[in-house]
Amino acid sequence: MKRCLLIFVSLFVLGNTIAVRADTDAEVSARKDALDVAGAFSNDGFKIRDGHWCGVVKPHDHALVAVNLYAGNQYWFSAGATEPAKKIAVSLYDETGKQVTTENYDNGEKAAAGFSPANSGQYFVSIDLVDGEEGTFCLVYSYK
Repeated sequence: MKRCLLIFVSLFVLGNTIAVRADTDAEVSARKDALDVAGAFSNDGFKIRDGHWCGVVKPHDHALVAVNLYAGNQYWFSAGATEPAKKIAVSLYDETGKQVTTENYDNGEKAAAGFSPANSGQYFVSIDLVDGEEGTFCLVYSYK
């Protein structure tokens, strides 16, 4: 009886472990590129926030991530993408959908947008495919 219970518990744990999604090679590569860009801002005192967002960026479509930002802080949103995406752009929108003015960096499949909000609240980071085909992206952000 104990052996059957042990086998059942082992199969249950194994089954649940398999269901946990691992990062794909494309996501790992895109995250590396995003962290490379974010690392440059850490030289200026920015701290890279724990966590990241990965997804697919498609032609004529936006990948949106909602973030809560606080007035008085400075932020950099850094993204990397994988082939066949050739060029991406990072934009920022306020809660009404109006694009806000950002400081921009772009280097093909790596891009970033810097912003200091005057008002605390929810904002939306948009990752856009400017050139190339559908690819995987990863977004990280830094603050100070």
